[in-house]
Amino acid sequence: MSFDKPFHRNYRPVKAGPNSGYSSWAYIVDRSYSENPEYYTRAFSIIQEDVIKLFEYVEPSDINNATYSFRIHELLIRICIEVEANFKAILRENIFDPKDKFGKLRSEKNWKIDDFKIVNKTHHLDDYGIELPFWKGQLNIRKPFEAWKNNLPLSWYQAYNQSKHDRVHSFDKANFGNLIDAYSGLCVILSSQFRTEDFMPGGQSLGVNTDSYFGGGFGIGNYLIVDFPDDWKDEELYNFDWSKLKTETERFAKIDYNNLI
Repeated sequence: MSFDKPFHRNYRPVKAGPNSGYSSWAYIVDRSYSENPEYYTRAFSIIQEDVIKLFEYVEPSDINNATYSFRIHELLIRICIEVEANFKAILRENIFDPKDKFGKLRSEKNWKIDDFKIVNKTHHLDDYGIELPFWKGQLNIRKPFEAWKNNLPLSWYQAYNQSKHDRVHSFDKANFGNLIDAYSGLCVILSSQFRTEDFMPGGQSLGVNTDSYFGGGFGIGNYLIVDFPDDWKDEELYNFDWSKLKTETERFAKIDYNNLI
């Protein structure tokens, strides 16, 4: 089995077939695919500018992973807020109705990281890799959601929560290493929805690739290098011709996350 319509905010490969190259990305820019995607990619762009600015003061290298400061703390908070916003958008635009222990529906404001984890089943977040183009040392490749493969918590997200709720005693958790993991995590969650589309005015989807000193594969924002998942099963793939599907009224399907809990 494969899927004859794309799901809202869920990028995944399309089976080889007529127009499969075009079909693999064109649905992403359809206005019915996601609600206000530019709000999320613009937020990432601004954050990325601030992270790169930080590199003028903290050199991106293994040795600086334990460095912490108020600026790093501020960026970590902002990034994780965006991570949460993206998870909520994915769940909200599909089907997700979590209940508390009394059987009462929990509102979106009460969704937590344990709820967000379900998105990994449909977006393969734990198989994404992010490479930083400028980095001294061995930790230039980050897999921010890899812990979920073994049902473990995300250390960088824990650092965000600890330093947010108890900054006096957990300030050192808001360090450079956790910041880079969170930054990479935000890039992953955006890539899992929009591939490399940044929704900038005047831009063209699926930009032309050219030779690059870094080898290419740049993601949204054209800085981080994204290694997309290669572990999709045949029955998980999309199978449609977007040149035909785009003419239909009902072009998208919704993931029923209630059945995946």
